[in-house]
Amino acid sequence: MERREPRRAKVGVFGVGLAAYWPQFPGLRERLEGYQRHVESEISKWADVVSAGLVDTAPAAYEAGRLFSREMVDLLVCYTATYATSSQVLPIVQERRVPVVVLNLQPSAALDYEHTDTGEWLANCSACCVPEISCAFERSGIDFNVVSGMLFDDEEAWREIQEWCEAAMAVANLRGARFGFLGHTYPGMLDMYSDFTMIHAQLGAHVEVLEMDDLKDRVLDATPEEVRRKIEEAREIFELDRSVTSENLEWAAKVAVGLEKLVEDFDLDALAYYYRGTRGDLYERIGAGMILGNSILTANGVPASGEGDLKNAVAMKVMDTLGAGGSYTEFYAMDFKENFILMGHDGPGHISISDRKPILRELPLYHGKAGFGVSVEFNVRTGPITIFGVTQTRHGRLKLLAAEGESIPGPILQIGNTNSRLRFGLPPAKFMNAWCEQGPTHHCALGVGHRLSALRKVGRLLGLEFVSIG
Repeated sequence: MERREPRRAKVGVFGVGLAAYWPQFPGLRERLEGYQRHVESEISKWADVVSAGLVDTAPAAYEAGRLFSREMVDLLVCYTATYATSSQVLPIVQERRVPVVVLNLQPSAALDYEHTDTGEWLANCSACCVPEISCAFERSGIDFNVVSGMLFDDEEAWREIQEWCEAAMAVANLRGARFGFLGHTYPGMLDMYSDFTMIHAQLGAHVEVLEMDDLKDRVLDATPEEVRRKIEEAREIFELDRSVTSENLEWAAKVAVGLEKLVEDFDLDALAYYYRGTRGDLYERIGAGMILGNSILTANGVPASGEGDLKNAVAMKVMDTLGAGGSYTEFYAMDFKENFILMGHDGPGHISISDRKPILRELPLYHGKAGFGVSVEFNVRTGPITIFGVTQTRHGRLKLLAAEGESIPGPILQIGNTNSRLRFGLPPAKFMNAWCEQGPTHHCALGVGHRLSALRKVGRLLGLEFVSIG
């Protein structure tokens, strides 16, 4: 299957200025409109832009709000080109109730104080109305965010703006995303039990409850030609350990064909799954044969979270949307000699974020689970990494938890599991203490790159608590 790319966020951009200035300072409006075109051009690199132009009166604000409402934008960006009253901003945000970012971007690094007239000052006074707008938002119960800096040649400010666009994309792709829930949660894992209504209510996502029969029918309907093509795909993607038998590879490929059809037929964006089965029956064989197919799905933008961990499927989806990957992961061991934590999991991994060809290894048993078959072994590429978890508080609210670190080289366990050597900002024991104090689930999504800043913005846009460790 082809990778499912996330849709870009739709961002509503409007500039603000004061209509009273235009007859007083000829050319000022045109100059500010040029600055706004620069803002829109930059944002269009990361999102689809809907422009309301330069809003300079309160009636124009109501028109802009209706435009953004019709276009169903995911994020509003207010560029304070010069001074404007807050009455020109508030109606826009009230009409289209989505998160708003105020851009306080000054064209010049500093004014030439001895030679700057009023018109030139007004072309640079982006900061003047930002406190007023902030007060209006606060008194109106509207959450808002401000990015201050320079309009040109300011990498830090524009990196912030890019992250807001990427965070809006992650949130937009959660809204209406279809999370398949196949089977049940691993018995007794109390941290992973999830309230489906909570996922709908707090994320705007949809949980599609699936039967194992839905998968069974599609596995049994897989044709020999479809299975043959899937085996060829597996041989291209993976290095096959000599333990892998043709019989078990064929069965894993057959299950992978069924999984792909399940995703297509139910239009799934992610999957949480687990099923035990008994006495080697068909359902046990299907459950044991899902690792190959779900690893391919995860690499193609449909993250699969084992043991029925729906909250971790959400974390994996967010990380994948941000381009970080997001592999199904838990804590394996602490290494006090080399100062790192070994993290991984049996089951599927995000195989596209490895720095080597992942290995298919046949296992005679799955520890703690029923059945046997081929499993995936790989490690996340060396370099910067981020782990990201979604948990639930005692008050029934989802909570986001993340930490940045480094994936370091070295030997890993050769047990047919994903596992990586990760070093964080705190020593292993202190890191584990700090992480566990937040009441996490025991799974998280492991991705490449340092993504803490973008993930914090995702939490802000969702209105959820976000905690960073270390």
